[in-house]
Amino acid sequence: MATVPSESNTTSPASAMSLGQFSQLSNQKKLGLILSAAAVVALLAGALMWSQTPEYRVLYNNVPDQDGAAIIGALQQMNVPYKFSESGGAILVPEKQVHEVRLRLAGQGLPKGGLAGFELMENQKFGASQFLEQVNYQRALEGELARSIQSIAAVQSARVHLAIAKPSVFSREKQQPSVSVLLNLHAGRVLSVEQVSAIVHLMSSSVPNLPVKNVTVVDQHGNLLSTQNDKQDSRFDAKQLEYIQELEENYIRRIETILTPITGAANVRAQVTADVDFSRVERAEETYRPNNTESEAAAIRSQQTLEATSTGSKLDGGIPGALSNRPPEPASAPIEAGGENKEGADKPAVPTDKKKESTTNYEVDKTVQHVQQSTGNIKRLSAAVVVNYRKKVDENGEVTNEPLTADEIKEINNLVREAMGYNEKRGDSLTVTNNLFTHTGEMVLDVPLWKDPDVIMLAKDIGKQLLIAAVVLFFLLKILKPFLKSLTPPASLPPPAEQGQLTDGSAAAGQLPGKVENEAAIQALQKSIFDENLKRAKQLALDEPAIVANVVKDWMGKNG
Repeated sequence: MATVPSESNTTSPASAMSLGQFSQLSNQKKLGLILSAAAVVALLAGALMWSQTPEYRVLYNNVPDQDGAAIIGALQQMNVPYKFSESGGAILVPEKQVHEVRLRLAGQGLPKGGLAGFELMENQKFGASQFLEQVNYQRALEGELARSIQSIAAVQSARVHLAIAKPSVFSREKQQPSVSVLLNLHAGRVLSVEQVSAIVHLMSSSVPNLPVKNVTVVDQHGNLLSTQNDKQDSRFDAKQLEYIQELEENYIRRIETILTPITGAANVRAQVTADVDFSRVERAEETYRPNNTESEAAAIRSQQTLEATSTGSKLDGGIPGALSNRPPEPASAPIEAGGENKEGADKPAVPTDKKKESTTNYEVDKTVQHVQQSTGNIKRLSAAVVVNYRKKVDENGEVTNEPLTADEIKEINNLVREAMGYNEKRGDSLTVTNNLFTHTGEMVLDVPLWKDPDVIMLAKDIGKQLLIAAVVLFFLLKILKPFLKSLTPPASLPPPAEQGQLTDGSAAAGQLPGKVENEAAIQALQKSIFDENLKRAKQLALDEPAIVANVVKDWMGKNG
């Protein structure tokens, strides 16, 4: 009965046969086999390294030489790989370490930007003159101001030049300092009027006794930016525009809030235009009211009354002289309308002189007013409200749109008037219309799958790995396998003893299907195997004549 060989009996001959086949090869074939194995290992190692090679990103761009040397030294100390761009203007590091390296370099104060600040004052030499100290202080102040300006997002670099006059004890000869600022902006960036004004006021506040008018700001194209501050008073202020926008949005929000419960959130649109007066008026008035004849309406400040009465002859007294010494004239009495003396005809009348004076001083009416009107007063409001048609579902489930009634529009009009504080005397206007909306909702644009950045990055990584696998398989199947097949000698015929021990389980490996029972079957099997080997040898001689010639040479050399 045939027995199945053990695992040790099958492994050892195979390994011995492999070593024997390798030892039977010529030196050229051995060298080719070794080189092929080395090429496979190198290809696999190169593919692995290429798949794990990190992508480099820009760490810093346009770095000055002084800062570049310091940054490279810090990267070497941190054992971070780096390389330069093709133009040499940027330092590249692995993508995963960009943010970490930037933070660690920032902790070391890099990059410094090529500007010297107040650190110049830390290395003062002993015995430095006062002039040198003043120059270093001015350089340090210029560097600090330039660093402050560079913190603005639109500014790439800046240079500051200070012109400070030498102090003088004579106040008349005192000159005010001036500052010139040169800005290098990023590509496609511009500075607004407010940003330029901020830079000017920053300079004015940082240098003592520096007026705003003595600050000059120029960009890299030679455009004078500081002149815009002179025109700012005549132009519309950005804060005023922001106030108007907030005011209009507040009115719009109030209108839509009060109409949303009635019409729905997507069925009402409102716009409000506000005419705001930002003029500032200060008025001082002093008014005098004309004199009023009515004493009740006028206030008496002071009043003086004088009355005088005198009795006697008109000739009493006088200047001494001839006329005053004359005898008295005959008495005469005044005759009344009745022609008779009131007190009697025989009694003469006594002359009487009466005098009355009255002086009244009235207060003068005076009104003094100091009026300062606040800015931002609303001169006029204009509002426009559009309401969508009402949706109605009939018995069949169909949705139809129908306009609002006149009473409903009137009600909406009244609500909007109250919400916006409508004032007819002020000249406000309001228009409410009812129309069918074309699009009641916002359209959301979906990004196609092939345009999604995450999908693109994933496809690149998968493509990279597939390309590596394809190159390795092509090398193994199309180059290495045919080469190794040409180096391998044809398989020898197994001995008859082993042929008799074949079982049904070994038939799955391409060996004899079935159990050999008699000697005739063994001979027939040997003949068929011999014919098959002979056929293979002939075919090998036709396909690879060089290999067959080398085998024949080895046989002849061994047989002498």
